Amino acid sequence: MSKTTPPIRSLSVAGLFAGIGGVERGLQAAGMRTELLCEWWEPAQAVLRHHFPDVPLHDDIQTLKALPDVDVVTAGFPCTDLSQAGRTAGIHGQASGMIKHLFELLETASPKWVVIENVRNMLALDRGTAMEYLVTQFERLGYSWAYRLVDSRFTGVPQRRHRVILVASKTEDPRRVLFTDDAGERPDHQYREDGFGFYWTEGNTGLGWAKDAVPTLKGGSGLGIPSSPAIWVRDAPPGQAIVTPTITDAEALQGFPVGWTEPAQHHSRASLRWKLVGNAVTVGVAEWLGRHLAEPADPVPMPNKTLPEGARWPTAAWGSAGDRWTLDMSLWPEQRPYQHLRDVVDTGLAKPLSLRATTGFHDRLMRSRLRYPEAFALALKSHIEYMEQPHP
Repeated sequence: MSKTTPPIRSLSVAGLFAGIGGVERGLQAAGMRTELLCEWWEPAQAVLRHHFPDVPLHDDIQTLKALPDVDVVTAGFPCTDLSQAGRTAGIHGQASGMIKHLFELLETASPKWVVIENVRNMLALDRGTAMEYLVTQFERLGYSWAYRLVDSRFTGVPQRRHRVILVASKTEDPRRVLFTDDAGERPDHQYREDGFGFYWTEGNTGLGWAKDAVPTLKGGSGLGIPSSPAIWVRDAPPGQAIVTPTITDAEALQGFPVGWTEPAQHHSRASLRWKLVGNAVTVGVAEWLGRHLAEPADPVPMPNKTLPEGARWPTAAWGSAGDRWTLDMSLWPEQRPYQHLRDVVDTGLAKPLSLRATTGFHDRLMRSRLRYPEAFALALKSHIEYMEQPHP
């Protein structure tokens, strides 16, 4: 009788701060099963109930008495106080400070893995106070930890989205999850030059500029509203050159099936769905993580350097019991087949950016010292002139 490899046991998951289930959908694609979801916002709850009808849903982490006996606990906690588009009040702000309840729950729970996800700005805000707090709390509870900054484009979606993925464990080596592969960034010549994403809510100090991609989809903006980015369709005629993707485009740009957030529609404003999608975790990132949680492997061999106390947090680091190291890993663990921006967003059907939005952005851009292609400025001006004319 021939020997066969025993099947890998399906890992169980409790998803805290679950949002619309981006982490859970990705982990399910990696063969995991969700045992509990926790989410307070009613529109997001509506999405979770629709797509995870058999999973218990708790409405507030503050009243969650204990975690179920699961293998993986995830916590994509609110970025409101950490994001550059948010209040930047820090890790102890009213929203982002909710992460403290995770550590309270871990006092009486022993999952194999704990996963945290949040914005890149967490590494720099207040000289890295947020990261210091997180790793100190994990070490206090006896966990080893590792984190890595990743770009969602490595999963193939045309969205430049940088997120910190932190993995901790009492019994396993988190390096065997996050540091097992490194493909390096995709060469620039592999991106097409027929579409460029930018944020029309910016223009003073930044553009959110992205070639053959959109910049990070956000739950809020510099103007304090959830909004779509815009796309400059190079060589398109006036009226079709400066456009905005639809909410279903946004779902696809995050790796969700089209219509994923439709169950939230009865909660009033259309912009609400943008906030849900902007706050979500890219599904492909969670699927990549899930595969490595299920089957850890040896880390890529590379030099590890001591991370001095008080030093800036790098793009990848790990530690245990007060000792910390850094290593030079790219934001691209893999290079999956790339979906070009205009293959995902049908710019011929996209809505032109409004006259008011374009004019405001153009005015801010002209007053700034930002660098941008001259053809882009000309396209903006032509779009304004077109939008000023009466149209059917």
